[in-house]
Amino acid sequence: MNSFIESVLAEADYKPERLLPILRAVQAQYLHIPQAAIEQLAAALHIPRTQIIAVAEFYSFLHLTPQGRYDIHISDSITDRMLGKEKLLNYLAEKLRVKVGEVRADGLVSLNNTSCTGMCDQGPAGLVNGYALTRLDHARIDVIAKLIEQQAPLSDWPPEFFAVEEPIRKPGLLLNQPFENGAAITATFARGLTETLAEVDSSNLRGRGGAGFKTALKWRTCAQQTTTPHYVICNADEGEPGTFKDRMLLDLYADQVFEGMTLCAAIIGSVQGLLYLRAEYLFLYEQLQRVLKRRRDSGLLGRNILGHSGFDFDIEIRMGAGAYICGEASAQIESLEGKPGIPRVKPPNSVICGYQRKPTVVDNVETFFAATHIAVQGGPWFAEVGTAQSTGSKLLSISGDCARPGIYEYPFGTSIEEILRDCGADDVLGVQVGGPSGTFISNRELQRRIAFEDLSTAGSFMVFNNSRSIFDIVQNFTDFFAHESCGFCTPCRVGTTLLKNQLRKIIEGNGAAVDLEELNEICLVVKNNSHCGLGDSAANPILSTLASHPELYLKQLKQSNFTPGFDLDATLAVARRMAQRDDDAAHLSQVEN
Repeated sequence: MNSFIESVLAEADYKPERLLPILRAVQAQYLHIPQAAIEQLAAALHIPRTQIIAVAEFYSFLHLTPQGRYDIHISDSITDRMLGKEKLLNYLAEKLRVKVGEVRADGLVSLNNTSCTGMCDQGPAGLVNGYALTRLDHARIDVIAKLIEQQAPLSDWPPEFFAVEEPIRKPGLLLNQPFENGAAITATFARGLTETLAEVDSSNLRGRGGAGFKTALKWRTCAQQTTTPHYVICNADEGEPGTFKDRMLLDLYADQVFEGMTLCAAIIGSVQGLLYLRAEYLFLYEQLQRVLKRRRDSGLLGRNILGHSGFDFDIEIRMGAGAYICGEASAQIESLEGKPGIPRVKPPNSVICGYQRKPTVVDNVETFFAATHIAVQGGPWFAEVGTAQSTGSKLLSISGDCARPGIYEYPFGTSIEEILRDCGADDVLGVQVGGPSGTFISNRELQRRIAFEDLSTAGSFMVFNNSRSIFDIVQNFTDFFAHESCGFCTPCRVGTTLLKNQLRKIIEGNGAAVDLEELNEICLVVKNNSHCGLGDSAANPILSTLASHPELYLKQLKQSNFTPGFDLDATLAVARRMAQRDDDAAHLSQVEN
């Protein structure tokens, strides 16, 4: 053990900020993080053993007790459930003779649920030893069970079991744009760094990770900081259920993403970039490393890039270990520093005090991809598409009840109705825009539009037809937030569990009007008092469906009589404001009439 861990430490240059990749390597070797390894790592990295234990306990894919040689996780996303995931999971557990959440007595296999694996367009999906399994069915499970019993290495499994397709159903402004590697860097230096930043500014590009912060302002603020060094981080921790567009970009357009990071580095004066890749995208890791090597060999990374003296920049890939919260920028920085991914207190923001407490730009995969093309084509080319507040195009990951799931690119301002028509969705009950942290809209709102000023989204677009239950959807999302809460603050740690339990009480028909009022009050406590965006979003599934379908909640109540002075419709006013709707269908009085 000592010699293996020593080699892992040497590869990580004995840097404590690389604790997460170190622990991933130890876990892969020993199927858990042994106590002896913790002692050795603590001594070698000069960090407390409690920090190592805290990191191992924080991430879902790290364990302090042994897991199976074949460690299987099945996605529990709502879209996988809609495809029969529960029956398949039970069938798999029966075939492997192991209970869900346990390790088989002989140590050969362990079986667990996990949150969304980023394969919502080709589920039911799962992971085996970290590698994606797609389109699971009974026939594939039969083969998988047989291969495990035979102890066959994954390299001997049918390659189609691991095949990840990238169906681009509707390319648009960016996906249709031809590109030659190095073109954005060349254009940036030909135009000038300040002038290129002005082009990004005039494009009005806003962050594609969901928050929508103006990209040029972020880059300019970071560039102005006198503290050095500066860092560039690409946030590829695409953990929002229903989102897989970053997976596609990294699979098919990695050069353009890395080029966007490189031009950002030139503008802000950075020599080091980091790509934080979500654990579920392990299948992309070696492929991305080859792209980076090719770029170094071509003079697109490294020293004096494309002959520009003094322009030195390189990119390192770091992998997560299963924590949705690490999609939040400051939590991701904490993770990159070898700590649990607990969001930081703000201010200061990362552009002032980010990675290693230095000025840092953290942007989404799609943001860097768009910036690359803006550098070549210019800001007005981008700004003339979309709306005044939401320029350019948006990549959507469409899944659920539609004939053609996959990737679609639309100009901002496109209506939900048009998107549903394109993906082959009919008999629509509603659409979850932006994943669980976004907004559920009913079939009465299909004229609404994808835009920061209406329905903002990081890219998740889940379609539900009228055979689905609103409450199955909301319960899945609420359970997701309760599971993914980092536990740092009481409003989120306790509040998400209270939401889950209170919602279940109503769904099961055991709630009265006062319970619905209490549910609404818990939503407000969690939303208004949590430390970070996860808690702020955790109540959204309940609040948005309360606004879109108040009558369904009312019908679930065991006793709907109200005490004098109690006005449930007024109680739901916050939900209506959050969902940006105040039509008749969002009021109980109108629904009842």
